[in-house]
Amino acid sequence: MPESDALEFAKLAAALQAAPTPDATADEIVGYVRGQLDADYVGITLIGARQRLETIAETDPLVGQIDRLQQELGDGPCYDASWHRQTLISEDLAHDRRWPEWTAEVSTRGISSLLAAELTTIEDRRIGSINAYWSRIRSFAPDDAAFASIFARHATIALSQSWSEEGLNVALDSRKLIGQAQGILMERHGLDADRAFEVLRRYSQDHNIKLRHVAEHLVATRRLPQPGDEAVGL
Repeated sequence: MPESDALEFAKLAAALQAAPTPDATADEIVGYVRGQLDADYVGITLIGARQRLETIAETDPLVGQIDRLQQELGDGPCYDASWHRQTLISEDLAHDRRWPEWTAEVSTRGISSLLAAELTTIEDRRIGSINAYWSRIRSFAPDDAAFASIFARHATIALSQSWSEEGLNVALDSRKLIGQAQGILMERHGLDADRAFEVLRRYSQDHNIKLRHVAEHLVATRRLPQPGDEAVGL
């Protein structure tokens, strides 16, 4: 690796480790990858309890939809990147036959290309993957895969230091809590999962309340938080 690149990664590692919270660390990671690779969407997927894939950071709700689809099908690039020590590239998903069901569905949602790099700890424990998507067909250079692989190592270190194993479980539990809140909205208002998530996300942004706390309040009280409510994680 050229000295200039090594210095750049060292500065990046320091910046990631200086992020004030685990969520901020994850957001820094996906934002950096999106900028460096000029990707349309980026997410971090971790291997959770019972080997379930859990999205802990995303630049757009579409990333979570893509991950949930892989979970439903039991197949897709996140599975391969997370469990088979691979950095995966697909320049044209519409003609990629590795994950036929998943590919057919995401192509209808406007996803054309992907790059997925595994997250592996210093102890050689696989914890998930970083996944970048493009809405256009993208040609990849060898340096793209090399960058993703090296960056993924730095990202794993930053995540591991920011989140203890207990903290990682808390992050994954947050996703489960959000899923429960989505279920309540789906049942009550006849929404699908994506619309229910969008309601939670928009409410979080409009009222400056963390998404987890909106979900926690809804699950505990069966209603969205209102001014004057006693704090339920708020």
